[in-house]
Amino acid sequence: MSTLYLLRHAKSSWDDPSLNDFDRPLNSRGIRAARFIGSFMHERGFVPDLILCSPAVRTRMTSELLLESSAFDAEVIFDDTIYEASLGDLLAVLNDHKADKTLVICHNPGIESLIMSLTGSIEPMPTAALAVLDAADAAEYPYTLTGVYRPRELMSDA
Repeated sequence: MSTLYLLRHAKSSWDDPSLNDFDRPLNSRGIRAARFIGSFMHERGFVPDLILCSPAVRTRMTSELLLESSAFDAEVIFDDTIYEASLGDLLAVLNDHKADKTLVICHNPGIESLIMSLTGSIEPMPTAALAVLDAADAAEYPYTLTGVYRPRELMSDA
């Protein structure tokens, strides 16, 4: 992979306490942020060839809204391993799927651990935050963190 995009799912709703964690949908702020980050990625030319996504409701909704707002034509694979994934699980999923530009839509703390493991950088990843990693040549880490984009910092009503 020459470029790896890592996206934490958008803000989920806690309105229904009877829902288990897997089934929580996005709240209104999360819906706006997911649409925003899709448009942002499209405008910046951050276009994935493949999208690997946790099957949890909030990550599925994030992927659907991102695709609607970006017009990406990437294959989407929902992988059960990504939900509640450890660093090892995420690395294995990446190893199993080969594409030049891959977007992974996942959860914390796995996303922050993955960024640290691949780049050596410690980055807070709030909901709907996007990290862009580019393959590094002959570096200590296999990727260089080239940007972190947090909707809350980029839009006034996220």
